[in-house]
Amino acid sequence: MKKLSVFNFITLDGYLNDPDGDISWHRHGPEENQYAVKSLQSGNTLLFGRKTYEMMASYWPTPIAVQNDPVVAAGMNRAEKIVFSKTLKNASWENTRIIGDNVVEEIRRLKGLPGNNFTLLGSGTILTLFAENGLIDEYQIMIDPVAIGLGTFLFHNIRQPLNLKLTDVKTFKSGVVLLSYII
Repeated sequence: MKKLSVFNFITLDGYLNDPDGDISWHRHGPEENQYAVKSLQSGNTLLFGRKTYEMMASYWPTPIAVQNDPVVAAGMNRAEKIVFSKTLKNASWENTRIIGDNVVEEIRRLKGLPGNNFTLLGSGTILTLFAENGLIDEYQIMIDPVAIGLGTFLFHNIRQPLNLKLTDVKTFKSGVVLLSYII
């Protein structure tokens, strides 16, 4: 069975973004970039909720992204992508398909098929839905040494405890810490 991992960066006070969706507080230096490049080499199918998809699709296919970070841009653009949305009708970013209904059942079905593993990026609502349904195999949480006070929590409105086991800790020179957990 395929694995589903989560990769998210959060503030020290637990937020995915500020109230306007801004993530400019994230410290993405050379070491973090190297980690992103290595992660994209896995060939995982990337999963997004609509908001995260729209943010990513507005940046990674652009000439600015290719100029600023050609290796990550190539990996993001080349990757197979799935966006979960009831409202999005068209996905213009290459290699993207939309799943609008029966999200939990569909990801269960897809996990049972041969092929690449999955990585969920951002997408707090989808993350909570998948966590509550036992679909996530690994959590990789990158914590930035910044507090913003308001925003969207990582596990917004989760209704049951997650008992996770720490499997790895990586500290970056920027002060960012990457925590890896399994269920």
